Formats: sequence, C-alpha cells, structure tokens
Amino acid sequence: MTHSHLTSFHDEFPKDSCRRDECGDEHSGRHHVNIEETSGARLLITLVLNLIIPIVQIISGSIAHSMALISDAAHNFSDFTAVLISYIAYRIGKKGATAQNTFGYRRAEIMAALFNVVILASASLFILYGAVKRFLAPEIVSGGIVIWAAAIGIAGNGFSAWLLHRDAKHNLNVRGAFLHMMGDFLTSVAVLISGVVMIFYPWYWLDPLLSILIVIFILKNCWSILKSSTMILMNATPASIDLNKIQSSLSRIEGITSVHYLHAWPLSSSGIAFSCHLVVSDQLLSQTEKISKKVKHLLFHEFGIDHPVLQFETKSCGNGSMLCEMLADK
Repeated sequence: MTHSHLTSFHDEFPKDSCRRDECGDEHSGRHHVNIEETSGARLLITLVLNLIIPIVQIISGSIAHSMALISDAAHNFSDFTAVLISYIAYRIGKKGATAQNTFGYRRAEIMAALFNVVILASASLFILYGAVKRFLAPEIVSGGIVIWAAAIGIAGNGFSAWLLHRDAKHNLNVRGAFLHMMGDFLTSVAVLISGVVMIFYPWYWLDPLLSILIVIFILKNCWSILKSSTMILMNATPASIDLNKIQSSLSRIEGITSVHYLHAWPLSSSGIAFSCHLVVSDQLLSQTEKISKKVKHLLFHEFGIDHPVLQFETKSCGNGSMLCEMLADK
C-alpha cells in the first residue's frame, strides 16, 4: 500500500443521517434547510402585488403632492424589479449540477441579492434627491389621499412580507425580497401617520423628512445583504462554523490519528461544504468506510455541514497544520 491513499466522500447528505425535513427542528439553528417549491409561488404573488401598489401610489402621490408617497412608490417599483430578479434567480438555482457548474446554480441567488442591493441604492439616491428638493420648496400635501394610498401599501406589503418571512430565515435571495417588503411596509406606516398629522397640522416638512428616514432604512438593509453576499462569494468560513472545534471533535473519533487542512465554505445561502485531510493507520481503503460514516454523521448533526469531502492519509502532509499551505511550493 502506498504511503497516502486518498479517498473523497462527496455526498449531499450523509447516508446515515436524516434530512432536515425528516429530523424536525432539533438542530434548526445549524442545519441546512431545503427551500420548498412554495417559495417560488410566494415570490410570484409578491411580484404581482408590487406591480399594483406603486401604480396606485404614484397616481395618488401626484394628486396629493406627497413626495413621501411618490418615494414609497419608487421604492415599490424597485421592489418589483428586485422580486422579479429574485424569482428568476430562484428558478435558475433549482437547476442541477453540470460538468461546467459542478455545484449547480444556487449561487445565482447570491448574484441576484447583490443586484438587488444596486437597485435599492439607486432608488435611495432618487428618493434623497426628491426629498432635498421638497425641503427647499415645500408644497401643500393632501393628507386624506396620502392616508388612503398608504393604507393600500400597508395591506399589500404586509401580506407580501408575511408570505416570505419563513424562507427569509434560510435563503439570502428570499431574505433580500423579504427586507424589501418589510421596508415598504414600515415606510407605508410612516407615510400614513404623516398623512394623519398633516390633516390637523401644516407640517409639510414632515413629508420630505420621512423620505430621508426611508433612505436610511434602505441603506442599512443594503449593507446587511451586501456583507452576507460578499462573504459567500469569497468562500469565507460561515460564522456558525468553528474550525478549531471541528478539528478537535474529529480527532477524538476512534481510528483517526490527526486532522489537518480544514476548509469550510458556503455553497449558497443554505448549504455548507467542507473538506479536510484525515490521518489514519495503514489499512485497506474499504476499512475507512466506517470512519467516514462517523465523520459525516458528526459533521452533519453537530455542525450542520451537509456537503463533506474527506481525504484519508497514512501520514500528515505538509506541516500538518489546520490551514492548507496553498503557496508552499510557489
């Protein structure tokens, strides 16, 4: 037998462990979660609503001379485009692996999330420009029309946010769409309140002020999505993964002498890949199957890793450190 017999175990789920939908929520904070087909239907419903709402708001905002209402409508139109992108990315992400894209197309959703950030930031600049103009030249705002149009936005965006809430916890693409809906919902609430106030008081400066607050809220969400998306595209170790703890846990498995060259990276917003070198005694390759099952079971149930690739060796390569010496020979 050669010094180092190498074997990869590349499974979407460990054969000896149950999938999440079979195991319940026992490990809900750490395990991979499958996004069900209903996500697509929910995105479609949200898409239709976000085409109707801004049309009503733009007409109403023009009649009422409300910059806040028009800003909310512009935000809603950007949401229509954003949700459309999210839905297209969702459909692309459902495609299986190919020879050119061996991990499939799930990261299309991450690209969509980044594109949505660009759309949101652009909408924010438009809103900010309009708000500044209105501060410099205030106009009388019809509070009654503002209230009526804002109420429609509250109902539509609130329902959309409710539809997307469940999957937003586990899918960055859906989360982006959900944050759009929540932003619109809260914005519509604020606009409605301003409409009530302006019926009784001529505080027309409140209208552009709300627009600026809307921009701040949008940009805060943009930063959150941008940060998460960038970490995934950079193959950064997920925040929930402690490589030192994994190395220590694997080293305690019977038959494993040492563990080195650990890598963990997100396949998308809902899946974690992992690879490492495992040093074992010189033995037949078939005998490492028992160790492999134990390793995959531990990785899945303790760390939520659903895509492990294991390499078995009889002697540590390189310096045997936890991180790979990628540039050692260069």
